[in-house]
Amino acid sequence: MAVNTNQQSLLSDINVTPFVDVMLVLLIVFMVAAPMMVQGVDVSLPQTQHATSLDQVEDPLVVVVDNNGRVTINETPVSVEGLGEKLAFIFENRSTNNVFLRADTNVAYGTVVLVMSEIKNAGVQQLGVVTEPVGSLEEALRRSQAGR
Repeated sequence: MAVNTNQQSLLSDINVTPFVDVMLVLLIVFMVAAPMMVQGVDVSLPQTQHATSLDQVEDPLVVVVDNNGRVTINETPVSVEGLGEKLAFIFENRSTNNVFLRADTNVAYGTVVLVMSEIKNAGVQQLGVVTEPVGSLEEALRRSQAGR
């Protein structure tokens, strides 16, 4: 009787190295793709935990509403009534009609909405509201209550 010494033992363990490699590649793909899936919102609070940005091809056009309600376009003062007309004039020489709005936290909500309406009526393609990041929702609520 001959004894077969070339018997192979079966492996019962799973090789996890290819699995880990695939998971790391998927993680990197989703980390790169996730910011592109976020859609902008026309209205935002002055302080948020998450923010998105608009694509910039030219110098940004920034409309600022300070705590006294004064409106400026890139540091040039303008009245709320003349804002739409001034923006329409500026947009004649620009390839994109994107605007960033910076409004002070203490400005009345109605004033900010009026400025946003004038900006949208001027033919803006995308309106981004500039916010400051905060650590938590509770911190944002404390700051908004302290500002009143």
